[in-house]
Amino acid sequence: MLLQIPDVLDAEALQRARELLANADWTEGRLSAGPQAAQVKRNQQLDAGGEAARGLRALVLEAIERHPLFFSAALPKRVLPPLFNRYAGASNEYGDHVDQAIRYAGDERVRTDLSCTLFLSDPADYDGGELVIEHGFGAQRIKLAAGALVLYPGTSVHRVEPVTRGERLASFFWVESMVRRDDQRQLLFDMDMALMRLRAEHGESPETVRLTGTYHNLLRMWADS
Repeated sequence: MLLQIPDVLDAEALQRARELLANADWTEGRLSAGPQAAQVKRNQQLDAGGEAARGLRALVLEAIERHPLFFSAALPKRVLPPLFNRYAGASNEYGDHVDQAIRYAGDERVRTDLSCTLFLSDPADYDGGELVIEHGFGAQRIKLAAGALVLYPGTSVHRVEPVTRGERLASFFWVESMVRRDDQRQLLFDMDMALMRLRAEHGESPETVRLTGTYHNLLRMWADS
């Protein structure tokens, strides 16, 4: 599944994020990368223990927790604390890599089923910086409006193209899903979206009720909660 979700952060949340980022302390981005990724990573990362990062994490987590489309697509079991990066100047790109399969939140191990990038810069404010994701239908080049999020399989090879003007700011994080397999999550998401349209057009008809039961029975069969 590769899904773009607009308006995860509204205008007020984006303004608050920019205020926090204005006083941010940036560190070397390679510090959070695995051995393979560290060889191709050239960016900066927000100090995870700083006041700006704490405020931004709370902002992002609140936004995704109340976003129905994010929940339907990701079916989150655990969400790793969001991190924040900056591409500009000499620290302006991230070559082809695959995210680590297991990451740690304190002493807890989290499987990275889904990778997420939440764009914080307006695309008109920088050149380059596309997130390129190798997908079953070819390479997808993603450059979204500020406040929009892209959700994609953690197994994907991906990169960030060089930023040649301005700065690209984003949040990135990972999700361990209740449903481990990407094809099963895609099927459940497609069914959920179809059910929403059926309810809007026909209400809670007997057919809609039965299909809703099928959705939940599949979720019950596949989910590890």
